[in-house]
Amino acid sequence: MRIVLRIGGSVVASPINPDLIGQYAGMMKTLRTRRHKLVVVVGGGKLAREFISIAKDLGLNQEAQDEIAIQVSRLFAQLFLKKLGNSGCDHVSLNVEEALACMNGVKIAVMGGLKPGMTTDAVAAMIAQASNADLLIKATDQEGIFDKDPKKHPDAKKLDHLRFEDLTRVCVQNKHEAGIHQIVDPEAIKILKRARIKFIIVNGFTPKSVLKAIEGDHIGTLID
Repeated sequence: MRIVLRIGGSVVASPINPDLIGQYAGMMKTLRTRRHKLVVVVGGGKLAREFISIAKDLGLNQEAQDEIAIQVSRLFAQLFLKKLGNSGCDHVSLNVEEALACMNGVKIAVMGGLKPGMTTDAVAAMIAQASNADLLIKATDQEGIFDKDPKKHPDAKKLDHLRFEDLTRVCVQNKHEAGIHQIVDPEAIKILKRARIKFIIVNGFTPKSVLKAIEGDHIGTLID
């Protein structure tokens, strides 16, 4: 199976969680031994947003803010690669072609952001489309997608299944901003609607949730 795994910075980087990074690396190695082909896209989380705030205070424009956030996400990607050792590629993938070459070479590709104006959600969606992935999984800080923000509304209900057309209804922001923080960003939604790739959002604090999603268990929110 060809899998793209998007690991939210809210999970491994807000605050930085070395133990969880290690658990994910072990899980990735397990997927590789099962002959799955894997590209991992890592976000920069709280640290990236802190650097964006600093860039704003310095009067830097949104493109510069994005560029700085991209470098932070690549630092986290580097941590994963080092932990993966020989199971991962020899460097962080800096474009789609490098990621696909790594995946097809039966190594685990790891990457952060790619270019200004594109979040790591959008990068993951683009890689999924380019690789004809069977599955895109996003490991986030929520159990899935809810009918309203569960952090603000105790009565929020998790949605077990959505169509791609429903995503724009449940995701509030509809344009890119540096440091955008919602469960799926607007550019990713556009790509996913075109590509029609199976997409599952799970609780990223338990890496076993990712394995369960791959094995076909009903977990998180399925979008198709």
